[in-house]
Amino acid sequence: MKAWHLSTNLLWVFLAATIWTGCTKKDPLKPEVDESFPAYIRGCDLSALPAMRALKVKYENANGAKEDPLTTLQNAGMNVVRLKLWTSPSGYSSLDSVAQFADEIHRKGMRVWISVHYSDTWADPGAQALPAAWANLSFDRLKDSLHNYTAQVVERIKPDYIQIGNEINQGLLWPVGHFNHPVQMRALLSEGIRATRDVSPETKIMLHYAGFQDAAAFFEPLKNLDFDIIGLSYYPFWHGKNIAQLSAKIIELADTHKKQVVIAETSYPFSLLWADWTNNIVGDTSQLIPEYPASPEGQHAFVTALDQIIQQANGLGWCYWGADMVAGSGAQSTDGSVWENQSFWDFNLKALPVIEAFSEK
Repeated sequence: MKAWHLSTNLLWVFLAATIWTGCTKKDPLKPEVDESFPAYIRGCDLSALPAMRALKVKYENANGAKEDPLTTLQNAGMNVVRLKLWTSPSGYSSLDSVAQFADEIHRKGMRVWISVHYSDTWADPGAQALPAAWANLSFDRLKDSLHNYTAQVVERIKPDYIQIGNEINQGLLWPVGHFNHPVQMRALLSEGIRATRDVSPETKIMLHYAGFQDAAAFFEPLKNLDFDIIGLSYYPFWHGKNIAQLSAKIIELADTHKKQVVIAETSYPFSLLWADWTNNIVGDTSQLIPEYPASPEGQHAFVTALDQIIQQANGLGWCYWGADMVAGSGAQSTDGSVWENQSFWDFNLKALPVIEAFSEK
C-alpha cells in the first residue's frame, strides 16, 4: 500500500508540474517567434513606414478600417520585413531608428531582413558613396571599419537576414571597392561576412545584384565567399519583361552556386495616374508587361504570377519594395512619393487586392 501511495503521489506531482509549465511558458505580452526560418519568403521593404507614421498617414485595411500597415500586411500573410540601413547616425534609416523598428517587427513574430548600404544615402548600381566618416581612411582601416560596423549592426539588431551591400553590381564603397578593383571588393565583402558569422552564425547572409541578365557573370568571381543567399532585384520596367527568362536564371544560379535565390526587390503599378505633384518612376504604358495592365487587378496578377514563377524555379521567395510609399505629404505636395502608384494602398489609402498574394499558394 505504501508503494502504491508513493507512486500515486509522484504521479500527481508530475501532472501538477506539467500543467504549471504548460500554463506559464507562454507570455501573452511576448508573441512566440518560430525558431525555424520561413521555407518561403513573402516580404515587404517597409523602410519608409516610420516616416509615414510620423506624418500620421491614415492607412486603411481592405475593409476600410484604419489600421497600421504592419498589422494589415502581417494579417495578409507577410512573414519578413526588409529595412534599409544607412551609416549616417541620424534619421529614419540610422542604426538607432532601424533597430527600434526591427525590435517591433520581431515582437510581432516576423523575421527581419537588413539591407546594409554602407553609405550615408542610397546605394544602388549607380551610386555607392563612402560614408563621410570613412572617406579618408586607408584600405586597412576601411576594412576594419566595415567589420566593426557590421558586427555592431548584427549585435544590435540580430537580423534574420542581412545583405552585405545593396545592389552591388559595380561593387561597394566607391572608388575603393568598385568592381574594377575585384581584390579590394572581395576583401570588403569578406569583412562584412566574417563579422556577421562571428557575432551571429545563424543569420543568413545575402549578396544582392540588381537585375538578372548579367547576374551569372557577377557572382562567378564571388563563388568562394561564405554567403547563403543570392538576392536579385526584378523590376520589369528596368530589367526586362520576360518573366520566363527570370525563372531560367533563378534555376541556373541555384544550380551553379548551390545557394538559394530570392527576389530581393520588385514592384508593379496599380495605376498610371498620380495623387501628388511628384513625378512617378512609372507612368507610361511602355513600361508595363502587356499582360498586366496598370490596375489593381493587373498589379495583383503580376505579383501572383511572379510568386508562381519563383516557386516553380524552387526560389526562396520575394520581397516587394515600397509597398508603404503612398502620397503621404498630401495631394498638393511636390515633395511626395515617386512610388505612390506602385504601393499596396490606393490613392484613398485603402489596401489593394495585391496583398492577397501573401497568402496565395
